[in-house]
Amino acid sequence: MATTLNPARPFPGAGKYPLDTGHYDEAFAPTGVPRTPYADVFDALARQDLLVLRERVRSNAASLGLSFGPGNPMVVDPVPRVLDGAEWKPLEAGLLQRARALNAFLADTYGGQRIFDAGVVPRRLLETSLGYEPRMQGLLDPAVPAATVAGLDLVRDESGEMLVLEDNLRMPSGSSYSLAVRETVEPALGASVHPRGLDDYVGMLGAAIRDAAPDGASDPAAAIVSDGPDSGAWYEHRRLGRELDIPVVTPRQLEVKKGRLYCRQARERTPLDVVYRRLDEDRLSEPDGGLTGLGELLMPALESGRLRCVNAFGTGVADDKLAHAYAESMVRFYLGEEPLLRSVPSFDLSDEMVRKEALEHLDDLVLKPRDGFGGHGVTIMQRATSSQRRRAIGLLRRRPESFIAQSTVQLSSHPTVCGARLRPRRVDLRPYVVSGPAGSGAMAGGLTRYARGAGEMVVNSSRGGGCKDTWVLPSGTGGRD
Repeated sequence: MATTLNPARPFPGAGKYPLDTGHYDEAFAPTGVPRTPYADVFDALARQDLLVLRERVRSNAASLGLSFGPGNPMVVDPVPRVLDGAEWKPLEAGLLQRARALNAFLADTYGGQRIFDAGVVPRRLLETSLGYEPRMQGLLDPAVPAATVAGLDLVRDESGEMLVLEDNLRMPSGSSYSLAVRETVEPALGASVHPRGLDDYVGMLGAAIRDAAPDGASDPAAAIVSDGPDSGAWYEHRRLGRELDIPVVTPRQLEVKKGRLYCRQARERTPLDVVYRRLDEDRLSEPDGGLTGLGELLMPALESGRLRCVNAFGTGVADDKLAHAYAESMVRFYLGEEPLLRSVPSFDLSDEMVRKEALEHLDDLVLKPRDGFGGHGVTIMQRATSSQRRRAIGLLRRRPESFIAQSTVQLSSHPTVCGARLRPRRVDLRPYVVSGPAGSGAMAGGLTRYARGAGEMVVNSSRGGGCKDTWVLPSGTGGRD
């Protein structure tokens, strides 16, 4: 059932905002009253023309060159998502806990494999995961977290609880976009209350990269390895390079000699101690066991112990959506704690009994390919057409080990500027956790992404969606209703 509402202090375009009682709205309570953390945002919007504000934000974004690759400008909405400090504190604790457990899982996977021997995670995960890199066995230093940067996608369900939808540990993108979106939105909106800053994220990442260097590297040399200007995250790579004051290079600029990796720039050749991996290619070995071109370049230096890779090769095994189904068990197994953040219920379809039950309740489920990203291949069964259902069921029956199922979550919505009015669009949140030898920390907020169309449930930029600034208010500022 949908109702309409007017904020306590109306502003152009705010009237007749449709409030659907079937899911949670981030900014408005079910009664139609604005939630307390949004008071200053709505006051600021009341002083603005929405169309003018939107164009100002878009102009700011264009001036920064914000894009997802050539010819694909990033769409930024001017209405920020707001989390009060009281809500963020336990969320942050849950994110840090989950990142610790996932990094323990990676260290164990490439070490003693205790969790598999104990039967907590089925060994078939290793046998079938495209993210498992056997050549990294025994090469990870347990003191250096393999997933230096983790992006854990959160969604809010109908009751208002934040759940982990996916764990991204292979090469999570978006952190620099969070910094840039803040620069485009906050000055344009002109609210009287300001969110917590994001600058400490760059400091945490820089320290984790330096601390990952092999023993004996007193002044480690590092580089970001990128696919170059054709990469969809090229803006992010360059931005991080500037913020961290380290070069951004492509594999063509690298060479290996006597177990040492070198970077060629202009006429100089510099030995590297650490590389921050931001490549689409993440395999060191071919299916037949031979080395890939990237493996031939990097393996000698990795095996010699003279190079460390930030987000290590092989982290994709924890990025595997089947691993997500066991993430809460990993928290209990490695940390001896109860999970502070729950996962969206996920089901291992390679288990015959689980698969049989899932097939009997398909309308309640979302089918996902284990190695998919960007929403590709996802089928929301209750919204699928007859042909989409038949195709999904056929693929599931033929290759059950290639898919997982998740309970359908009615993602929360957020006021978004559409034309001259505010309209609800479904959202998720990708916060970022940095884990280094000296400890871990989380960005205060992260990147909120919204779906392009009304009612659209797949929230991803590759599906035409946009981004929002995410504000974490200082502790003691407001409260969530």
